Amino acid sequence: MRFSPGLLLLLPLLSPLAHAELVDDVFDRGELRIALEANTPPFNFKEGDKLTGFEVELGEELAKEMDVRPSFITTDDADLLPGVESGKYDVAINHIAMTAELQDRFDFSEPYSEKPELAIPFQKGNPAFKASLDKALGRVKADGRLKALAQKWLESETPVAKAQ
Repeated sequence: MRFSPGLLLLLPLLSPLAHAELVDDVFDRGELRIALEANTPPFNFKEGDKLTGFEVELGEELAKEMDVRPSFITTDDADLLPGVESGKYDVAINHIAMTAELQDRFDFSEPYSEKPELAIPFQKGNPAFKASLDKALGRVKADGRLKALAQKWLESETPVAKAQ
């Protein structure tokens, strides 16, 4: 069997290791691209031109813990999850319940709310990103920032997930 040098050019495309981890992309850019709808107070909404709400502040805290800046992208429901799936956005923080159907399409962070179980979806196959995101969320839970955000924005309507 004769080996073609042209095949060497295709090997990186065929290797699963050639796929860059999402965490590398986020750290290379220095920003976490967060998609949300910005029309669902108190979770995320605009006050004038300023984006605010529980999930906006949560996204800011998570990005800070990951040592990157948050970049919020407002979108609509039709683009939100497909945008995460395609890599247009890194995550969606938009009070998304972790359902079996969505778990087939996405990987999720640990929950940030217990009832309903809300978590942050991102592209499947990014274990290092999941570890980094969960570690950041764990620190935000452990030091009480998540609970304080819930009290500020949700008046304890939604039980926050406890630190593990």
